[in-house]
Amino acid sequence: MKLSRLIPLCFFPLVACLASCKEKGPAEKVGEKMDKAVEEVKDAVDPKGPVEKAGEKVDDALGK
Repeated sequence: MKLSRLIPLCFFPLVACLASCKEKGPAEKVGEKMDKAVEEVKDAVDPKGPVEKAGEKVDDALGK
């Protein structure tokens, strides 16, 4: 197979991933709110340590 035919096949997965990134739908937003609520309940029962809190701050700063 020629290299000129192989190169587009290598880039297809990358393009497909980038094209699939869309705005969050209502179900995804509700799911994230539920996840956050469950996490807050867990924190109330078993408080986080200083290292875990620092890690969350880093994640929030990076937008993760």
